[in-house]
Amino acid sequence: MNPAANPLQSARRERLARLREQAEPLVVEERRAALRHLLQHPLLTPEGPHADAFALVRRHREYAADWFAHHAGWSLSVAADVIRLRKFPADGGDATRGAVEPRSGEPFTRTRYVLFCLALGAVERGDRQTTLDRLARQITGALAADPAFAAAGFIWSLDQATGRRDFVHALRLLLRLGVLRRVHGDEERYLHDRAADALYDVERSVLAALPAARRSPSLVGAADFESRLAELVEPALPESPEARHRALRLRLARRLLDDPVLYFDTLDEEARTYFDRQRGFLLREFADATGLEPELRAEGVALADCDGDCTDLGLPEEGTVGHLTLLVATWLGEKAREHGPGAFVTHEALRQQTARFIRQHRHHWRREVAEKGAEGPLAELVAGRMVALRLLERRPDGLRPLPALGRFALRSTADTAPADEELPLDL
Repeated sequence: MNPAANPLQSARRERLARLREQAEPLVVEERRAALRHLLQHPLLTPEGPHADAFALVRRHREYAADWFAHHAGWSLSVAADVIRLRKFPADGGDATRGAVEPRSGEPFTRTRYVLFCLALGAVERGDRQTTLDRLARQITGALAADPAFAAAGFIWSLDQATGRRDFVHALRLLLRLGVLRRVHGDEERYLHDRAADALYDVERSVLAALPAARRSPSLVGAADFESRLAELVEPALPESPEARHRALRLRLARRLLDDPVLYFDTLDEEARTYFDRQRGFLLREFADATGLEPELRAEGVALADCDGDCTDLGLPEEGTVGHLTLLVATWLGEKAREHGPGAFVTHEALRQQTARFIRQHRHHWRREVAEKGAEGPLAELVAGRMVALRLLERRPDGLRPLPALGRFALRSTADTAPADEELPLDL
C-alpha cells in the first residue's frame, strides 16, 4: 500500500462519516413521518390528496413494512399505483369511528353503507369505465333482485332527494379512496337533476387493495354479524405460550396505536400483567418511532398526537363543532371532578348546556346553530365525537364521563359559566 495515499483515504472516510451523521437524523424523521401518514391514511395513491406521503412511504417501504409487521401484526403492500396498510382493529365491535362523507364530514348511515357495498360490487363486475347512471341502475337492480333487502327493512329510491343524496355520498367516498377517478361530469348536479351523469375510470388496483381481511369472506362460515366479522379479521387462537404472548402484545400495540385511550379496567388480568411488565419498552419504542407522546395515568395510557397530523378526529379543533366540543368537554370535565367516578349526565342536561353555549357564542358560530331545535342534533353530534375519543361512555339513559375527560377540567371561565339563568342539570 502506498503510504502517501493513507491521508487521502482517511480524509475520505472522515467526510463519509460526517455525511452519515448529518443524514441519520433526516432519515429518522422521514421514517417517523411515513409511519404517522400510514396510521392516519392506511390507503394512499400517487394521484390522491396525499401524493407527497405516497412518495415518502415508497422511499421507506421496507422499514415501515417491517415495523408494522413486528409491532402490530399489520401488513403493508406497496405497488406503483397504491399503498395499503391493512390495519386490523383491536376491537371489532367499535362502531364509534365509521365512514364519513368527504366534503361535509357527515357520518355514514346504514343506507349509505349498503349503497357503498353495492357500488363496490357493481364496479368489481363492470368494465374499466363506468357512469353514474349505470351504477345507479345496477344498484337498483341488485336491490330488486334480492328480497332479503326488503325483508330487512331496507328501503331506498332514487325518486326521493334523500335517496339521491345517500347515493352521491357513497360515490364521493369511492372517489376519495381512489377506487373511482372522475373523467367528466359532476355528481353534485345529480342531486337536483336525475338526467345529469358523470363518467369515471375504475382503478382496479385500488379496488383490489381495499379489503382488509385475513381470509376471504366466502370462507367465513358463521351466521351472525359479530361472529362473521371476528372470523374475517381475527387469527386462529395460538396454542404455545410464546405465541399467546405475541398475540397479547400485538393486541395491546393495536390499541395503543389505533385507539385514543387504553383504559386499564378494559384489560383482563393476563393482559394487565403483561403490559405492566413491558410498558416501559413498548411506550419508549412507539414514542421514538412515531413521535407520539405517552401519557400514563392511574386509569390508563394514551399516545397523544401533539402535532395533530396523525389523527382523523382531534380535540381541540377549529370551527363551530370543534369549539362546542371543547366547551362541552371542559364543562363535563369539571362535573366529573366535582362528582367523582359516579358522575353521570343525562341527554337532556347535555342538550340544555348545549343551548346555553349556543346563546353565548352564536354571534361567531355558523348561522344555522341558532335555529330553533338545533341544540338537540348538535348535542348528539358532540356526544358522538367524545364517545369516539373515549372521553364519554354512552348508556341508554345518558352519558358517563371517562377518566381521560379530566384533562379538560379547567378552572371556571366566562366561556363555561352559565349564560343568563340556571337550568336544572340532572347529575
